[in-house]
Amino acid sequence: MKIGVLALQGDFDAHRQRLEELGAEVVLVKKPEQLDGINGLVIPGGESSTFLKLLGEAGFEKLKEFVHSKPTFGTCAGAILLASEVENPKQAGLGALDISIRRNAYGRQLESSIRQGLFADAPIEMVFIRAPKIERIGNSVEVLATQGGDPVVVRQGKSMAATFHPELSDDSRVHRSFLDLVCNGKS
Repeated sequence: MKIGVLALQGDFDAHRQRLEELGAEVVLVKKPEQLDGINGLVIPGGESSTFLKLLGEAGFEKLKEFVHSKPTFGTCAGAILLASEVENPKQAGLGALDISIRRNAYGRQLESSIRQGLFADAPIEMVFIRAPKIERIGNSVEVLATQGGDPVVVRQGKSMAATFHPELSDDSRVHRSFLDLVCNGKS
């Protein structure tokens, strides 16, 4: 299984390490044509508007094609990119998940925190850094994790998103769930 990690910005290397620990072959994706040779993609945190600038129009369209056909997992800024609606401010999304998401909803960098939540009904540590908040969930979106009653990991079809940074904790269940989705279409 070959998993790409979009390596334009953010802590893409932490995702690479986690995925390799779980047995995946990882490709750091820096050019749109690299999307052709992978089975799934992780879009890491960072700054969603910067991702859009770095991708450019052609790169954005190639990424949009990919996320609508192959398994994709976005964390924080990656979750923002996968959303169908983005607020604070409005920006383009890839439309892979029928969700509305609000950027920086948990506050700025100084308000970053580690919280406890539930993933598949079991406790999990969650690292929130300038995290977005999912404000609306479409009917076909499944909630996989919550924190304080808010959905923080969701899945729809082949797309999955987390509003926190699972790559920064010692718990590998969220990444393992994504690899299960890539391997057999479910987690």
